[in-house]
Amino acid sequence: MFTFSFNHIALAVKDVNKSIEFYKKTLQLEDIENTASNSKTRWLSLGQGKQLHLIPRPNSEIKINKAVHFALATSDLNSFVKHLEELKVEYSDWKDTPNKNYIRKDGIKQIYFQDPNGYWIEINDDI
Repeated sequence: MFTFSFNHIALAVKDVNKSIEFYKKTLQLEDIENTASNSKTRWLSLGQGKQLHLIPRPNSEIKINKAVHFALATSDLNSFVKHLEELKVEYSDWKDTPNKNYIRKDGIKQIYFQDPNGYWIEINDDI
């Protein structure tokens, strides 16, 4: 059996600078060095050695589906929701009810919002 650990998420984005600013502002991620290449791909730290790679693809079609998302967990979902509201970032529950969280069958609360390219991000309290 193989053992894996999570390493990074890579997203194709229309405007890498706009995406960098969004992720720095909403998730408070920090720029880190792209050690893989001299390309215009930008890296952000998700903490604990995990990364978000934003790959510029200004002429590519980006297909969006809420079922295809990435999820991050926080111990203070309520404060994060207030942060989104201060930034005027719209969020919803899984069923697309605006400004509402969703409580899963296992009791985990979650919200969803989109980045500038339409990618879905889930924030939950599964810590």
